[in-house]
Amino acid sequence: MKIGALRENYEGEARVAVTPSSAAHLKKLGHEVFVESGAGVGAGFSDAAYQAAGITVEPNATALINDVDVVVKVRPPVPAEIRAMRRGQTLISYFYPAQNADLLELAREQGVTAIAMDMVPRISRAQKMDALSSMANIAGYRAVIEAANNFGRFFTGQVTAAGKVPPAKVLIVGAGVAGLAAIGAATSLGAQVYAFDVRPEVAEQIESMGAEFVYLDFKENLTDGAATGGYAAPSSPEFREAQLARFRELAPQMDIVITTALIPGRDAPKLWTADMVAAMKTGSVIVDLAAERGGNCDLTVPDARIVTDNGVVIIGYTDFPSRMGAQASELYGNNIRHMLADLTPGKDGQLVQNMEDDVIRGSTVAFDGDVTWPPPPPKVAAIAAQKPKEKPKELTPEERRAQEIAAFKAQTRSQVGLLVIGGLLLLLLGLVAPASFMQHFIVFVLSVFIGFQVIWNVSHSLHTPLMAVTNAISSIIILGALMQIGSGSFLVIVLAALSVFMAGINIFGGFLVTRRMLAMFQKS
Repeated sequence: MKIGALRENYEGEARVAVTPSSAAHLKKLGHEVFVESGAGVGAGFSDAAYQAAGITVEPNATALINDVDVVVKVRPPVPAEIRAMRRGQTLISYFYPAQNADLLELAREQGVTAIAMDMVPRISRAQKMDALSSMANIAGYRAVIEAANNFGRFFTGQVTAAGKVPPAKVLIVGAGVAGLAAIGAATSLGAQVYAFDVRPEVAEQIESMGAEFVYLDFKENLTDGAATGGYAAPSSPEFREAQLARFRELAPQMDIVITTALIPGRDAPKLWTADMVAAMKTGSVIVDLAAERGGNCDLTVPDARIVTDNGVVIIGYTDFPSRMGAQASELYGNNIRHMLADLTPGKDGQLVQNMEDDVIRGSTVAFDGDVTWPPPPPKVAAIAAQKPKEKPKELTPEERRAQEIAAFKAQTRSQVGLLVIGGLLLLLLGLVAPASFMQHFIVFVLSVFIGFQVIWNVSHSLHTPLMAVTNAISSIIILGALMQIGSGSFLVIVLAALSVFMAGINIFGGFLVTRRMLAMFQKS
């Protein structure tokens, strides 16, 4: 098949659907790759770079559409692009079918197979082609960068000779891919990060990244991500009111608010109201990642930066991924080639539209002259809700003491039992073995027993960082070797001397290496 990438005509869009590196993978699938002239300029890929990679550069969109079987792009198509396509051609791009019913109908009339990259189901197997996640990852990171650029202080707290600087307080609303990326960027900059999400299963993820999860005292049984394809689901009016009340409490405390809440097929929910903005401190920043779908903030203006009367900066840019055009294009290009890899199971350049496949069926919105959106639920659940872990019971000092005594008694019984059994076995062995053998054997057994007891009591967590000193301690067998040096046998003396030599190296070398390792972690 011939795969062709169109140039994006949307103002400010810098991404391209095929990069020189992703084209190499498409060729391995048996496809020929084409690109419209100038398609990669915004992302830093010249026509010469494409030609050097063996990609055919077409002069314009019309020529490309006429010459290829599969058209790929980033933004949803415009009606003129679909009308230029012929029956049987395949279009792969963002589509937003819930908001673009007219485009769906036009694709059906043209007999075009439309695959929406924004409809890829969030199951484990489809992560490699989840364009929403790859772009959201960039958007979340970039949102923090934009917030820092508009914030008049450090993110991290500092104590300097010139005065103390408190850390910035950052609230992330929505802990999906964009939210988690924002949490990671904000915590790495030293901010004090708080995060909220309606899905209970993400609390552990938030806390594992160093942020504080904002809990609601609300008894509603929330739907976990498994039931909604990994996305948040609409909440009840009661939950929404409790949520807004909690945000009103937090608004005066926060320096930066980043909203990422989106529900597939719906306008962005309004979560940060005008009165919350009015309650924020002068110089605070709001970055609304849902601006393209109406915004999570009441005052957001899409594609604009505004300053409110009380000095709060609200950023409603819709091109965060395009602000990192090269990186975004590489990731999106990989999403496209993984999608085409699933559509080309034989790696023979022939597309197979398997509508029994969860991923292909879920992302196909028009096929064979019919509208196939919305798709049926995937056979595989997206995210399983995690059962809350039971917190260990806090022991009283008396219970802790009793536990320690019981453990000591159990250990004592075990050691005494081993000594008794070992003594009996030695006595039985002494009845048949010669005296010279028993002398050496007893020394050997005692060395093994003492060495085992010493090493066993070293914490397992210390074995790896203190491996050298562990080896040194294990060389307690040198005691047995020293005792054998006085033997009357020349061979035993030689072997004992070699044992002392090698054990000595292990002891002194072990402690020396450990000392140097520990010095690496000490401040000069």
